[in-house]
Amino acid sequence: MTDRAQLKSQFLLDPGIAYLNFGSFGACPKPIFGDYQKWQLLLEREPVQFIAMNSSANLETSRKALAAYIHCDADDLVYTSNPSYAINIIAKSLELKAGDEILSTDIEYGAMDRTWNYYCRKARAKYVRQPIRLPVQSKEDIIKQFWKGYNERTKAIFISQITSATALILPVKEICAMAKERGLLTIVDGAHVPGHIALDLAELEADIYTGACHKWMMTPKGCSFLYVKKEYQPLFDPLVVSWGYEAAMPSHSQFLDYHQMQGTRDFSAFLTVPKAIDFMKEHDWWTVAANCRKMVQDNVARFCELLGSKPLCPVTDDFLGQMCSIPIKTAAPEQLQRHLFEHYKIEVPVMRQDEQIFLRYSINAFNTQDDLDRLYEAISEIIKAGEL
Repeated sequence: MTDRAQLKSQFLLDPGIAYLNFGSFGACPKPIFGDYQKWQLLLEREPVQFIAMNSSANLETSRKALAAYIHCDADDLVYTSNPSYAINIIAKSLELKAGDEILSTDIEYGAMDRTWNYYCRKARAKYVRQPIRLPVQSKEDIIKQFWKGYNERTKAIFISQITSATALILPVKEICAMAKERGLLTIVDGAHVPGHIALDLAELEADIYTGACHKWMMTPKGCSFLYVKKEYQPLFDPLVVSWGYEAAMPSHSQFLDYHQMQGTRDFSAFLTVPKAIDFMKEHDWWTVAANCRKMVQDNVARFCELLGSKPLCPVTDDFLGQMCSIPIKTAAPEQLQRHLFEHYKIEVPVMRQDEQIFLRYSINAFNTQDDLDRLYEAISEIIKAGEL
């Protein structure tokens, strides 16, 4: 296994910053970024060949690599710029009727809440943010709370596999299985999952799944995917109507044509997925992830004690990966985040979830205990100064 110092040298991050916010936008190692620039250079040297002649073949190679990594058919995947784009494809095309309901939780990502609220209101349907009581006690506790939001008007469920502000791994496999028993469409936001925890779409059996490659898989920004089971693919129109609609030279898949053929488009980031997977294999990434997870979990108690809080969940692999959110009492979270960056050179989010505020730290291969100690000391100073 590559040691932590060697791995740190692989990243382009500013060495003067304690970077504890990998969960927001990831960070791209040098070999993957170099691959990205290679594709961009090929595009600029011969744009016609790159876009018009070779795009399908290059994208197919990349999709096949991703499909093998997350265990699905490559023809059931299309690349999107981010998970929000992917869920807009789904929400816009669902034939919701007045009174229909989409069941979700109240700890989803804000952009997703806004997307579902927008399309549900247009259809006079309802987006149900079922409350999940924090701290959670068990998987069974989460499942029981979630299904309290179900009734005969529920048409689909939408749930994160790893939440954003609260950084919780949710029991999505169990929830999807129960949803299928009720005849519901299952839609999963896995933005934080690929490269973070193992993802097996064949085993999960969600009908629709979106994930980001530019977070924990470490590709350049703007690389995500949408997976849709074959039987549901005809339901979803292109979000942008372009050359793939009524294509002059259709491929074997309307799903791919609709959502992939959009004319002038720099898809260089999409093509780096095979390099990202190779990078993770070369550096035994699941061992790296396990070490990061241990560091995350080993620091939960001390930060909770410092902030007078309790853990949001049992401190185990069932609920926590390489991120942890600690409840924090502050009336000005955005100002606190800026203060930590400008005065202490610490990049860490202070996140709102409705009325609750969380300090969320993320750990990846380049982080050391010193980074978390630096955060701990900074928060201690701020508390002593009466600024928190």
